Amino acid sequence: MIKYKLICKKCSLSFDSWFATSKEYEKLKNRNLLTCHSCNSTQVEKSLMAPKLISREKINISNKNFKVNEISKKIKEYQKFIKSNFKYVGENFAYEARSIHYDKKNKDKGIYGIASKKEIKELREEGIEAESLPWIEDKKN
Repeated sequence: MIKYKLICKKCSLSFDSWFATSKEYEKLKNRNLLTCHSCNSTQVEKSLMAPKLISREKINISNKNFKVNEISKKIKEYQKFIKSNFKYVGENFAYEARSIHYDKKNKDKGIYGIASKKEIKELREEGIEAESLPWIEDKKN
């Protein structure tokens, strides 16, 4: 479908009309089947018009920005909970996790820290529960 802005040359009425294709407009125009709604004149022509284009990219970017902001907010909420309820062990995470698991140390708090993907995989293979979470560093500006 294509929308054209039409103008009557006799009474200057401007109106919009839809056509299946541009060829369909030409066919109706050549047969004098286009008429003005006001004066019934067949002196109807297409007028200049600027097409209104909606960029999918702009729509997707704004949706992505919204989703990224919502995800970032949720990650920060998790981080706040983790910092309040778990002990930070830094890069010793894998060692500390094994110590808790094998030595059955009674820890008041769970732990969190830094571990590589390989270390997380090895811990899981040993039956030690470990998860990798995205972490957003606090901006200190």
